[in-house]
Amino acid sequence: MKETERIEKLFEDLYDGEPWIGVSLFDTLKNITAEKAAKKISPQWNSIWEIVNHIIEWRFIVLQRVHGEVLIAPENNYFIDVPEKSEAAWKNSLKRLEDSQQQWIKFLKTFKKKDFENIYPNNSRSYYEHVHGIIQHDAYHLGQIVLLSKEI
Repeated sequence: MKETERIEKLFEDLYDGEPWIGVSLFDTLKNITAEKAAKKISPQWNSIWEIVNHIIEWRFIVLQRVHGEVLIAPENNYFIDVPEKSEAAWKNSLKRLEDSQQQWIKFLKTFKKKDFENIYPNNSRSYYEHVHGIIQHDAYHLGQIVLLSKEI
């Protein structure tokens, strides 16, 4: 199995499979309503919805980085208030998460192993580190979502 195929499996498992950590994004989010996703258990904590949108933005940003674009993250780190808290808007966020998943899988199917060594100029990390970093980022925030979902 090629390295990109192994990484693709990690993406697939964490999104909607059986990852080593025992929970996936899809299974965790599928029964959460817009009302629950928008609820904050504390003013200084992010809601599930804000975390999901943050995950989505970082997935797209890192994907752009490994396509060679140089981008600077905003000061808000992609944590922003959710302006519309309807079920339709929540479903749209979940659809964007699914779209980001599909784009990552498509990218990994065409990515060349030698390109893992490319260095992103803004932080001097390799593309390999960026690809694994986004998986780690998803898992970290999935843990937060799981905990929040138990409190709402």
